[in-house]
Amino acid sequence: MRICLVLLFSFTIVAVASAQKADAILGTWANKSGEDHILIYKKGNKYFGKLDWLKYPNDETGKPKTDKKNPDEKLHSRPLFGLELLQDFTYEGDNLYDDGTIYDPKSGKTYTCKMTIEGDKLNIRGYIGISLFGRTEIFTRVK
Repeated sequence: MRICLVLLFSFTIVAVASAQKADAILGTWANKSGEDHILIYKKGNKYFGKLDWLKYPNDETGKPKTDKKNPDEKLHSRPLFGLELLQDFTYEGDNLYDDGTIYDPKSGKTYTCKMTIEGDKLNIRGYIGISLFGRTEIFTRVK
C-alpha cells in the first residue's frame, strides 16, 4: 500500500512539474524591434498566440491596421490587433513547442512553425516543408 501511495505521489509531482514547464511559454513576448507584442495563451492542451500590442496600430490614413495581405479578400478588413498569429502548438518537452502554424500578416502567408524557449528568449521558426528552409525570429519576454 505504501509503495502505491509513494508511486502515486511521485507521479503527481512529475505531472505538475511537467505542466509548469510546458506553461513557461505563457505570457507576452516582444519582437526584436519591440514594435509588436504577442500574447501566448493556452486552449486545452494547445498553445496559441495573438497580436496583443502594436507600437503603430494605425495605417497611414489613421485607421486601425487591417489584414490587407490576406489571400482571402473577405478577411482584408479584419483588424491586425487581436489577430491570432500562432495556432495549435503542442509541448513536446525540452522547451520545444511544435506542430503549429504561424500567420505572417506582412505577406498573408501561413507557415509550419516550431518554437523553443531559452531563458527569456523565444525562438519562433516558420518554415515550408522542413525546418531547414525557414527563418527564425527571436522574441523577448515582456516583464
